[in-house]
Amino acid sequence: MSCDCSHASANSEKEGKTLRIPLGLNATMFVVGMAAGLWAQSSGLMADALDMLTDATAYGLGLMAVTRGLRFKQYSARWTGATLMLLSVGIVADVIRRFFFGSDPLGAAMVGFSILSLCVNVTVLRMLAQYREGEVHMRASWICTRADVVANFGVLASGLVVLATGWRYADLVVGLAIGIYVAKEAVEIWQQSRNPGESDAAFSEQ
Repeated sequence: MSCDCSHASANSEKEGKTLRIPLGLNATMFVVGMAAGLWAQSSGLMADALDMLTDATAYGLGLMAVTRGLRFKQYSARWTGATLMLLSVGIVADVIRRFFFGSDPLGAAMVGFSILSLCVNVTVLRMLAQYREGEVHMRASWICTRADVVANFGVLASGLVVLATGWRYADLVVGLAIGIYVAKEAVEIWQQSRNPGESDAAFSEQ
């Protein structure tokens, strides 16, 4: 029994160390990304930055959950999913606003930040890859980061289009696509939190 408790404690400590770095990185990138999005008048950049904030929230919830029981971890994942869904609604609302009131996105700023953001998120995704089949709170963190990587590629592509052609609607199209994709990820996390799976049961017995 003491061995099992020691093993569970070691797992919790490892998960905690893994989540602290992404939490700090995403919180920092949210501030930088939001400033860049406002300056560049880019829905895609602002959506990406808000996604970073959501991920930082998810990592914070996951950090709180590492030493808790299965029920708390399920609730943590559900809150992550709910936050993502709210983010999705906000992104779509901003796209609609910019469509009607206009915007003049800066392609160079979009490309520059998306490359920086992509490097950060790929690093975090590699750190969390070992938990993609782990407990529900860690799977939620991995899914959030996967969504970020997809969003980064979208912003990069739209930034290149805006830079090359000046067509501002590329930014709006990508912003809308990110909003829809984030909603899909929110539903996936919610479903997994309701059906935690065998790996969660195995951890909860330790």
